[in-house]
Amino acid sequence: MKKAIKIILLTPLALILFFLIVLSVKYSPVYVYRLITQNVADVYDYKLYENRVIKGSDSTFQFYENPQEAYVASLFQDRIKQSGFTSLDEWAEKSQTTALIFIRKDTILYEKYFNGFSRDSYFHSQSMAKSFISFLIGAAIDDGYIKDVNDPMTTYIPELKERNKDFEKITIKNLLEMRSGLKYFEGYFPGTYIHLPWHDEAIGYYHPNVRKLLLKKVDIASEPGKKFQYCNYNTSYLGLIIERATHKTVSEYLQEKLWSKTMAYDALFSIDSKKSGFEYMPSRLIARAIDYARFGRLYLKNGNWEGKQIISENWVRKSTLENKSIPRDVYPDWFRGNNCKHMYYSYQWWGNTNCDSTFQFSASGNLGQNIYVIPDKDVIIVHCGKSFEHYNMDDLWHVAELIK
Repeated sequence: MKKAIKIILLTPLALILFFLIVLSVKYSPVYVYRLITQNVADVYDYKLYENRVIKGSDSTFQFYENPQEAYVASLFQDRIKQSGFTSLDEWAEKSQTTALIFIRKDTILYEKYFNGFSRDSYFHSQSMAKSFISFLIGAAIDDGYIKDVNDPMTTYIPELKERNKDFEKITIKNLLEMRSGLKYFEGYFPGTYIHLPWHDEAIGYYHPNVRKLLLKKVDIASEPGKKFQYCNYNTSYLGLIIERATHKTVSEYLQEKLWSKTMAYDALFSIDSKKSGFEYMPSRLIARAIDYARFGRLYLKNGNWEGKQIISENWVRKSTLENKSIPRDVYPDWFRGNNCKHMYYSYQWWGNTNCDSTFQFSASGNLGQNIYVIPDKDVIIVHCGKSFEHYNMDDLWHVAELIK
């Protein structure tokens, strides 16, 4: 009897151990360790990784200041009431907001930090990093390192053809628009937001050699240019193309083309491991919230920074305007179909278009990270946070409607 009980107790442990060994062989022991100890991404993950430093400018544009807290609070009043709170500060604290900045006509009307954060704090970009990688593709085209967005990805990563010739059909534009057809599994433990161990977001996020993963493992599921699927491998491949085309790390090129020209503070970019040294392109750029506002300003000004064209105006427009030639049925239902008020996705930037033909665009990331640009109102809103419980990007879309 005791032997039977012992077998019953030990069998699940043995199965778990066997399962972990299989995962370790397939993905690496480091991947398994990270998966177990971290699992759900949060805003402090960069502290667990090696980080490259990206140096800021010695002197750059400074926003003017004219605090108008009551006005900004009035714009968020519907969200505050919906969440059951009585003030903007209470909502910010309870929603786990870490930074909220509202800028109009280069003037800060509201800038506050919450839940232990300050202007000097590092803010994890999450998927806002994708918009910065898009910027670098545009910069590489401006510099002549990349010919055109219609170049096949295999022009820069030719060895992919040896594994699957269909990689030749995928263009840089397909990667930018999240319409590459790459194979990307998404699955969670039932009833949770915890990734299954073979969820591709988890694999790409925790793998200690993402470059090898891209070259040897990621495959194609469908014809490129058809359906939209939000897939982090798209951005990682864009980063690899930048690395191949420029012969520089993404951090080096980002410092050269953007940070050293426009940003007031240093930033960090986490790498997959010290040995591999490949930045995690889709989400592990870490910077100050006020510098995220500067990036929003650069795009609001069509790539011009105090009289200097940092990135071509054409690239900014292609990146942020809706491509109306893309059929609406390529997008999921939550993009709101053919309604005059709907969402769209351009070159690693999200967009909202309204029935009066106005639009907004945003760099957006998990847990409430947004650089939200409202061109017709000359407004930039930066929101950083740690939760979606009392906040989502639609709140900023609604705020945009209320601005007079």
